[in-house]
Amino acid sequence: MADARVRDTLEHVTSIHVVDQTFIAAQRELVAPFFHDQDSWRRYWPDLVLVPYQVRGKQGIRWTVYGDLIGTMEIWLEPVMDGTVVHYFLKADKAARDSRDTIDGAQTLALTHQEIHREWERWKRAAKAVVFEVKAEFDRERAPGVPPA
Repeated sequence: MADARVRDTLEHVTSIHVVDQTFIAAQRELVAPFFHDQDSWRRYWPDLVLVPYQVRGKQGIRWTVYGDLIGTMEIWLEPVMDGTVVHYFLKADKAARDSRDTIDGAQTLALTHQEIHREWERWKRAAKAVVFEVKAEFDRERAPGVPPA
């Protein structure tokens, strides 16, 4: 029964949506530079070209993305207790091979349910890897239970 509901729901999904949140024990003023550093974007997201359309300082950044995907991506940094929750949002479609070098007139691919799930899984894992890499920078020298820097 559950599989049928998932299948019926996915029938109407036309794009890849990834939403994630991770707590980092550091103030957002310290976390923000990791995401504002344009040199790191290529390392974090090697299959995407990111064009910022809203740079919000310590609150995060929003991008238009193209390359392997075409759509939008956002990092929102929310102060929570003694740290920061990194919210990650990706809403995109798979780009056709001949559309990966530009956002203007780019064409997207229609994906099967399995392909949508595979792409969602890929980008969900990529998002978590990026945030865990940033998190590790702050956790490296901090023992569990010790307040953040």
